[in-house]
Amino acid sequence: MTHEKTFIMVKPDGVQRKLVGEIIARFEKRGFKLVAMKMMKADGPLLEQHYGDLKGKAFFAGLVNFVSSGPVVAMVWEGKDVIKQGRVMLGETNPLASLPGSIRGDFSIDIGRNIIHGSDSADSAAKEIALWFKEGVVSWDCGEDKYIYE
Repeated sequence: MTHEKTFIMVKPDGVQRKLVGEIIARFEKRGFKLVAMKMMKADGPLLEQHYGDLKGKAFFAGLVNFVSSGPVVAMVWEGKDVIKQGRVMLGETNPLASLPGSIRGDFSIDIGRNIIHGSDSADSAAKEIALWFKEGVVSWDCGEDKYIYE
């Protein structure tokens, strides 16, 4: 079975509020496999490259400034439909439009402090993973696939 990968980043507000473990638990309970993770302080140039598609937006400078203000936890998750399902788990970018049960619906109120980032397509996932994990990811068999996937 082919598994896709997605990039997930817990932003400084999620780290400061000690939500990293809760977020990891939600992805693991869903059946996804963690294949890379690191805590780091992202600098402006990395974030400008990461959020490059938003460069012309009025909120761009504030976003880069905020995400560079504290530690983030960058992760790569693997599994069937992990990009689409991960986005559902995150909730809407605007937390006020997010349903209860989603990460943003449960933990955030303000669009500028929405806890988490997740890749929105296979192309963006590949670019984000290559940008944040130049060293690569870990390939491993957890033996659970036969209990999770048909």
